[in-house]
Amino acid sequence: MFSIALVYNRRDNVDILTAYNRGSFVNRTRYLVGSGPSSVAVGDFNNDTRPDIVVANQASNDVSILLGNGNGSFADQTRYSVGFYPFSVAVGDFNNDTRLDIVVASARTNDVSILLGNGNGSFANQTRYSVGFYPFSVAVGDFNNDTRLDIVVANQYSNDVSILLGNGNGSFANQTRYSVGFYPYSVAIGDFNNDTRLDIVVANARTNDVSILLGNGNGSFANQTRYSVGFFPRFVAVGDFNSDTRPDMVVANQGSDDVSILLGNGNGSFADQTRYSAGSGPSSVAIGDFNNDTRLDIVVANQYSNDVSILLGNGNGSFADQTRYSVGSDPCSVAIGDFNNDTRLDIAVANYASFDVSILLGSDYVVFEKETTLMTGNGSRPKSMVSSDFNNDGLMDIAVINSDNNDVGVFLSCGIRCFTHRMIYSTHPYLSVCSIAAGDFNNDMQMDVVFASCDSAIVGVFFGHGNGSLANLTTFPIDSPSSQYSLAVGDFNDDAILDIIIANFDYSYLDVLHGHGDGTFASIIFVPLSYGAHPFSVVVGDFDNDRKLDFAVANMGTDSLSIFLQTC
Repeated sequence: MFSIALVYNRRDNVDILTAYNRGSFVNRTRYLVGSGPSSVAVGDFNNDTRPDIVVANQASNDVSILLGNGNGSFADQTRYSVGFYPFSVAVGDFNNDTRLDIVVASARTNDVSILLGNGNGSFANQTRYSVGFYPFSVAVGDFNNDTRLDIVVANQYSNDVSILLGNGNGSFANQTRYSVGFYPYSVAIGDFNNDTRLDIVVANARTNDVSILLGNGNGSFANQTRYSVGFFPRFVAVGDFNSDTRPDMVVANQGSDDVSILLGNGNGSFADQTRYSAGSGPSSVAIGDFNNDTRLDIVVANQYSNDVSILLGNGNGSFADQTRYSVGSDPCSVAIGDFNNDTRLDIAVANYASFDVSILLGSDYVVFEKETTLMTGNGSRPKSMVSSDFNNDGLMDIAVINSDNNDVGVFLSCGIRCFTHRMIYSTHPYLSVCSIAAGDFNNDMQMDVVFASCDSAIVGVFFGHGNGSLANLTTFPIDSPSSQYSLAVGDFNDDAILDIIIANFDYSYLDVLHGHGDGTFASIIFVPLSYGAHPFSVVVGDFDNDRKLDFAVANMGTDSLSIFLQTC
């Protein structure tokens, strides 16, 4: 990300403000699905590299498939029958044909439905497998290291999980069950002890804890270990929140309106929870990097406040305060994916009561925070500054013109939010220095510094040595002194040599010094402005896209902006 440097006329310092992408989202778009959508997952079901969506519809006993168009929009749903009261859906390739399939946990038929994908967005009829009593959540992973996907199901009323080992052809072995806490609501997968064997975490709603079952690598699991979380934990997800390569977990606590973060120790154990406020009735959570800072963030679906909370990660296991975005009615499941191919993560939310899915497209929202203060000297009154690479190390340095101390201070960058102590170059006997710019005026591939003195009718150049230091001052006369100047640098006559333009505030004209390319300049060319214009600032750019530099002047006296286009 970029930064901003500020100078203050009556303060003796420069402030550096570092930019942060806050990971905002544009207004939602909603798509109709079946009745009572309770779970949503993302995958590419028709092999077009565009993310699609599958939704489990609890009240209509089916799943909806919405194929993505790749621009953030989706085609109308296609629905497929599953068991009775489907609560959870997950995605994986169960028959090793490189086409994504679907597994659905159906609570009132005590089974899971397998729908094998055809690779074109359609699915075969379901095949069902018995599990425990009232299955409420399903996840997919390889628990016996045979490269075939297996299934784990959290059974709410029998207080256990079912493991169904995959045969690799779309069929599954009979379940094996393991006890967990009371009222298991959600299950997730991760390698919590770094033994390359998948483990399981289960959120137990009525015992206010999570169960950890460490995998043996052969499809069996050790007895549970439990860790306290918030009140009525509804959902659990796994990610590395403190960048230590050890899986951590986040739990959505529906009864206490918050999320619990449990950082993993890498040996299968976890630190005590830290909790962060969410909306009302958090029911689901998903993990992703929403602001492209390589740190994992969290999105929470808040069932009772009809919104989602975004908690941006700091990369050390802590999170910023939530930002909330409205969605549909009774949101109970959330999933993420890049739905419009802009490299920013988007969000899909299943809204139970409004029978639809909300799509929130990710966008950039950049804010700045004060990070560093650079002292420019007592009584210096910095007036202007420029950023350039003065020592050819690929890092942007800062040069500041100090109007009361009559000097140029150079701060060399030493990395992120790091600058060396200033090097000082006196402008004496030229006083009241008031504007600064940078460029290579002698074509030696080293950056030079040019300034204007508001007391002396000169411009001064410090030629750079390329190591961050500057040579002795060289001056060039201009026509008349002024109480204020503004400088800009560019090639104004298309000879590939840098020139200088100076806005003369008191006399209402511009001075142009055409460079010879050896550090010297031709005689001044005057560009008159309207009477009393009092030009205050000048900037350079190609305003008409003709590949020739133009310049614009802000005129304080006439409340106007003058545009000068280069025509030859």
